[in-house]
Amino acid sequence: MIPIETAGMFVVASVALALAPGPDNIFVLAQSAMSGRIAGVIVTLGLCTGLIFHTLAVAFGVAVVFQTSAVAFTVLKLVGAAYLLYLAWMAFRAAPGASGDADPVKLSTRELYVRGLVMNVANPKVAIFFMAFLPQFAEPANGSVPAQIAVLGALFMACALAVFSAIAWAAGNLGAWFQQSERAPVVLNRIAGTVFVALALRLAVADR
Repeated sequence: MIPIETAGMFVVASVALALAPGPDNIFVLAQSAMSGRIAGVIVTLGLCTGLIFHTLAVAFGVAVVFQTSAVAFTVLKLVGAAYLLYLAWMAFRAAPGASGDADPVKLSTRELYVRGLVMNVANPKVAIFFMAFLPQFAEPANGSVPAQIAVLGALFMACALAVFSAIAWAAGNLGAWFQQSERAPVVLNRIAGTVFVALALRLAVADR
């Protein structure tokens, strides 16, 4: 059983980390501004589901592989970078045609959810971060360490879900305001595409 004081400190730290500018919340912001509030929340659900993978990886020691194996780390980060570049291409593809009309790519709920899920799971730095962060709040004297890791992971997911959903809602409102202009949706898509490229490059050059 995790003491209330420890859980409280963990929640405060988790909210602060979720608020700090990083690939996940920037991704949510860009997606929400481009596709709307609901889209951003669905992407957030995908991102938070991906945290289940990283929590289990820490609980069962799989995250050690990404920290100790250069090959595993490189393969996963390149897969993540390639996926972000694909999303960038999709965003730029929504540029206006010869007629000047925007051609937005409509995404289903499933597609938005998968975007968030893949974005999170394909980032090995999240697994390594969880491996460094979660065990600091787990004590063998308080019971099963894997069980404590699972509880801490769930708390972190709840904090991330709340913070990222708020970001999605705010960015969605901003995006809705911009989209009152005929040209704004195109500009938003290009900005989002540029953000995805920047995130891909950041992930591609990341060190363990």
